[in-house]
Amino acid sequence: MNPKRFAVLSSLLSLLLLTFCTGLMKKQPKQPSISDSISDKILQEYVRHLSSEDYAGRLTGTREYESCAQWAVDLFKKWGLEPAGDRGTYLQKYSNPYTLVFVGGELSRRFQSGKKRKYIYEKEYYPGSHSGSGRITAEVVYAGFGITAPELSYDDYVDVNVKGKIVLMEPGIPVSRDNPQIYKEWRPYSDNQYKVKMAVAQGAKGMLLNQLAVIADSDYVHGFMVAHIGDTVVNDIFKSTGKSHKDTKMKIMGSLKPQSFRTQKLFTIENLTEHYPHGKGYNILGLLEGSDPELKKEVIIIGANLDHVGFCYEVIPGANDNASGIAVLLGITEMFYRYSINPQRSLLFICFGSKEQALRGSKAYLSSPVFSKRQTIAFINLDMVGCGDQIHVYGAKDHEKLWKCILKSNKKTVSRPLHPQLFPTIEHPAYDASMFFNAGIPSLIITVRGAPTYPHTTRDTAETITPGIMEDLTIILFRSLLELANSKRI
Repeated sequence: MNPKRFAVLSSLLSLLLLTFCTGLMKKQPKQPSISDSISDKILQEYVRHLSSEDYAGRLTGTREYESCAQWAVDLFKKWGLEPAGDRGTYLQKYSNPYTLVFVGGELSRRFQSGKKRKYIYEKEYYPGSHSGSGRITAEVVYAGFGITAPELSYDDYVDVNVKGKIVLMEPGIPVSRDNPQIYKEWRPYSDNQYKVKMAVAQGAKGMLLNQLAVIADSDYVHGFMVAHIGDTVVNDIFKSTGKSHKDTKMKIMGSLKPQSFRTQKLFTIENLTEHYPHGKGYNILGLLEGSDPELKKEVIIIGANLDHVGFCYEVIPGANDNASGIAVLLGITEMFYRYSINPQRSLLFICFGSKEQALRGSKAYLSSPVFSKRQTIAFINLDMVGCGDQIHVYGAKDHEKLWKCILKSNKKTVSRPLHPQLFPTIEHPAYDASMFFNAGIPSLIITVRGAPTYPHTTRDTAETITPGIMEDLTIILFRSLLELANSKRI
């Protein structure tokens, strides 16, 4: 007999035997053969489907997002997961205001001669995904990081009047993580929501945020115009002011003293948007109930955000961010279905909405959880896992037992290099896992690096994905979940 054919038949026979034995011994399911893992072609197709124009960038609240959520629901049904959402459904509903951006705006600089310099979409600026609708022309005032913090003796607005003006500001905060205590004091001022709120309170009419990407995590304010800009625009604003942008920013960070000033530059921000204050969002929850009468009361949650930032003149596909995470989550789910395995602990698979809109989906789950915090053994968050060959596990150094299980599973299967990291104390929470970690639930963030990726831009397409890494990660996590779910104590 042909050796290859013999190997395939042997593999199938092993799988049938495994399935039979698993049915007889549900309390101690055997590990399936690695040779029967999920195909990277299937995972790549999931990414391609999710990032297609049909879903228009998966902005939570839109019809396209709801259609995408229903697609995920259909797969959960097909694979036998029990509905764990509201009233016997797979959906968990929550309030989610959202804003649509339409073609027709511009960002331009105005000169005294009457001429204007119009900036190039995507290459030099993006319209704000949470911007008001309309048109304003005003002087730009550099406002540092846009922070007013009396208890820190710091106020970017103290010596400038921004009423009726456009403020140019930096994202984040002017301190690094090198000093945890100082960092913790400044961290509440890092959110974009705070920056908009403070600019509006100071009477500003618009904001230029020095962050060239489509960002949807801020709040909509009627009539307040927003654009996200890159180096070209920033340098134009600083030109002929006698100041360097780089030096000015470094001076703020070095001295923790404001450097705000009037730039004497006139800019126009024009955006065409439509706000939906009563929008609704949905998480998709599928439960694989454990087989042990006691251990099934405990749960391990596997989550990834289904949403992205939507349409901003063009579809922002979100292939790596985060169709790749959903693809791996679905791959794990499909493997449990394929092998007919019910581990002893319960597994809850969650496709979160609104991660890109200030983490409203994960906040909604934690405010009305299926399992209590005490019952939740761990949360594993998949985020941007499709580009590269380096698997980074954030939280590995915080949760040694979870890390050892993943390390062991990796050694038994694909033997990929794994990089353990501390859980990130980033300027403002950027992962669904941040909400779980802050709630006291052991949490890991798994992400992949080592290849170019283009989050929150039109270039984050399925063509940038390296599907082999997704297949290997699916195998590692499938094995890890089996071991964690069948361990008597974690």
